[in-house]
Amino acid sequence: MTASGVAPSRVAVEVLRESPLWATEPDAEAVVRRAIEHAAAATRGSKPAAEVAVLLCDDATIAALNAQWRGREEPTNVLSFPASPASGPATPVHLGDIAIARETVVREAREQARTVSSHLTYLAVHGFLHLLGYDHQTDDEAHRMEALERDILAALGFADPYPDA
Repeated sequence: MTASGVAPSRVAVEVLRESPLWATEPDAEAVVRRAIEHAAAATRGSKPAAEVAVLLCDDATIAALNAQWRGREEPTNVLSFPASPASGPATPVHLGDIAIARETVVREAREQARTVSSHLTYLAVHGFLHLLGYDHQTDDEAHRMEALERDILAALGFADPYPDA
């Protein structure tokens, strides 16, 4: 269930490659779609359709978004922008937008000894869960979100993203 009461069982994922740096990951769009579709299924939603837009960008673009919306003038790996609750029977329901930065994804994957695909999968799931209202501001919220991330990633065949937790 989302913070707005919407829990999708099906989700349409539109992916836009804003940065040419993503050309070295030809499967990035498929990776993102698969991750979000599994995350949507794992939330066991009852609504028939929802949509999400994902921007595959570079560090400069995400740094500008981070500065504008969070007051932090630095790149980050993923940003989520939940949509305002729908005011009517709109189908599909637009859950929001996600931006993922290429250079940060590659650097973090290398630092964590993961493949870029594995880390991209994790970030897509993480960003999607934020659209549904999950957060990690408190320990309880973090434990709940991380447990769901672990379950989704395990179902996709990926290792625990929090092995030291």
